[in-house]
Amino acid sequence: MQGNLPPEAQEKIEELQDLQETAQQVAAQKQQAETQLTESQTALDELDDVNEDTTMYREVGELLVKTEYDEAKDDLEESVESLEVRVDTLEKQEERVQEQFEELQQELQQLLGGAGGGGGPMGPGAGGA
Repeated sequence: MQGNLPPEAQEKIEELQDLQETAQQVAAQKQQAETQLTESQTALDELDDVNEDTTMYREVGELLVKTEYDEAKDDLEESVESLEVRVDTLEKQEERVQEQFEELQQELQQLLGGAGGGGGPMGPGAGGA
């Protein structure tokens, strides 16, 4: 079907496909950041219920390393702030990609609508013999 389209329309379709792929990547990154944010917020909330003198450990790769309460709390607060910024950034990126997608879609529809009255190569009998 794409062989019958004008080159400009084919180019727009390829751009749409690229944007769709980008949108999926951004959505996956956002979901991952939101999951990490939720985990960090939950850990920070749990930390409020822990006595400051309690022996604590943090995961470093495959190891558990002893850590101080204040250090653990500071690290979690920093992580939450960083992840909130990341999620916000990804939401904005997602919106920009969506806007670009919609604009391209409209451009493509105008191209196709103007280049053949919208009837074109739709049906099997449309070319006659």
